[in-house]
Amino acid sequence: MRRAVTGYHQDDASDWVAELGCGHGQHVRHNPPFFLRPWVLTPEGRASMLGTELDCVRCDRLEMPDGLVAYKRTAEFDEGTIPGGLRKNHATKPGVWGVIHVVSGRLRYHIDGLGGREMRLDPGSPGIVVPEVLHHVDPDGPVRFFVEFHRKGG
Repeated sequence: MRRAVTGYHQDDASDWVAELGCGHGQHVRHNPPFFLRPWVLTPEGRASMLGTELDCVRCDRLEMPDGLVAYKRTAEFDEGTIPGGLRKNHATKPGVWGVIHVVSGRLRYHIDGLGGREMRLDPGSPGIVVPEVLHHVDPDGPVRFFVEFHRKGG
């Protein structure tokens, strides 16, 4: 999934890491002949690439970034009280990750924004909600669940 570069920092080895809008980081080394990124060597070059989109394989793998903190959670829903908005395609705001926690039963989790995935969630298998990615849920029989929202701490 494509994510915009929002900033940069250097890692412990002094290599440049692009900070992506999703919260993940991605190395952007200039290491000829393997990686040709001379723009990373100067502040002006790095600034010129802000907003450029890079592939974030960690979003594709539904991996939450490090350093997120839970800040809100929904009420607990069951198959009869699931709000209509959760049953139709919707997305979280930029930088907001979600974790769907199933307390009992099973829930079908459809991720339409990442190539059309469907997952069956249960108490041992939570669902990860990637920021700005269209998704919806459907009960798979009796179910109880809630959604916990996470964002960058600070």
